[in-house]
Amino acid sequence: MATTTTKEKINAYEAALHNFDAAADALELKSDTREMIKYPERVLMVSVPVRMDDGRIRRFEGYRVQHSSVRGPAKGGIRYHPNVTLDEVKALATWMTWKCAVVNIPFGGAKGGITCDPKHMSEGELERMTRRYTSAILPLIGPEQDIPAPDVYTNAQTMAWIMDTYSMTKGYPIPGVVTGKPVCLGGSLGRNEATGRGVFYTIQSACEHLHMALRGATVAVQGFGNAGSIAAQLLHEAGAKVIAVSDSTGCVYNEHGLDIPNLMHMKALTGHVEGFPEAEKISPAELLAMQCYVLIPAALESAIDGENATAVRARIVAEAANGPVTPDGDRILEAKGVFLIPDILCNAGGVTVSYFEWVQDEQHLFWEAQDVYNRLERVMRAAFRDVLKIHEESAAPMRIAANMLGIGRVAEAVQIRGIYP
Repeated sequence: MATTTTKEKINAYEAALHNFDAAADALELKSDTREMIKYPERVLMVSVPVRMDDGRIRRFEGYRVQHSSVRGPAKGGIRYHPNVTLDEVKALATWMTWKCAVVNIPFGGAKGGITCDPKHMSEGELERMTRRYTSAILPLIGPEQDIPAPDVYTNAQTMAWIMDTYSMTKGYPIPGVVTGKPVCLGGSLGRNEATGRGVFYTIQSACEHLHMALRGATVAVQGFGNAGSIAAQLLHEAGAKVIAVSDSTGCVYNEHGLDIPNLMHMKALTGHVEGFPEAEKISPAELLAMQCYVLIPAALESAIDGENATAVRARIVAEAANGPVTPDGDRILEAKGVFLIPDILCNAGGVTVSYFEWVQDEQHLFWEAQDVYNRLERVMRAAFRDVLKIHEESAAPMRIAANMLGIGRVAEAVQIRGIYP
């Protein structure tokens, strides 16, 4: 998110630009190329008036940023959150560009958001807001132009409303305008768990690289939403011990391992993890400082910074969230010898299966779930190997190595395409 600690006067977009410059320097990119790929191509701010359930009109602010279309249509989620800012959306769009290039899918980066608190809005209010926002950004989106997807506090239902609004405006159904849709509207099997599954595959790869056994490995998960919960479930099934989990309501801990299926069931029923039986309550700071093999920050940006990174005792930090470690946090973790799986690699499973969904929509031919899982595993493991190779050959930190891979591919594409007119 755009807010920062008192010691770090840097927001998410500044962090994204900082990481770009570090990777571009390592690649020795020419200034002309940097100027063409560093900044967003389009930035749209829209006013979103919504009639609330009590009859009054309330105005929200919305954004859609297209960072790059060099390698293909722009691609990126839409989030509903009180802390959404333009800089945050620009940062997320920038990261999406490099993320798509890291897993080598033919998309560029985009992102959208509305500054709102969906937890205090009814379903009717959310639908009216979504449709109005879709109408406002409609000139920018389309299956060959810019393809939204779910993000923080948006879901398959949100995508269905966007798809319907867009299709009604065009006069015929266009399922490929969004991904992350319900399966009955052209969504892909395996999409809901794709981000968490991608996190799992990269953690598996990291453990193999470090000669660590995944079975019995202790895991702490900050953020028990879609990505965090699915990653925890898959790690639990693989024999790892998930000893600590948090969400926005609190943190729970059991040194012998939490019963993840039951915890997911309770979260689905109650909306929170706090009060889970056979677990003790701990603080968010204690979770980040937990002695464990794997720490998965799966919440929002800037969770690990220059103030609390010194307390991290994990061997592997797997960034299921976007931008959870700030540049100052990066330097501290690097000095401590923590193996980082950077966000644009670790959480790229979501956009990878979004690409699979888009392909299926365009072909009108759909795959079995196991086909999706197999394709995703191949993509994630190949991307991990590509990043690791750069990391080992150049001695660059894993984040810089991932950015070098993604930025290098975008730079190559823009150099070949040239500039028009």
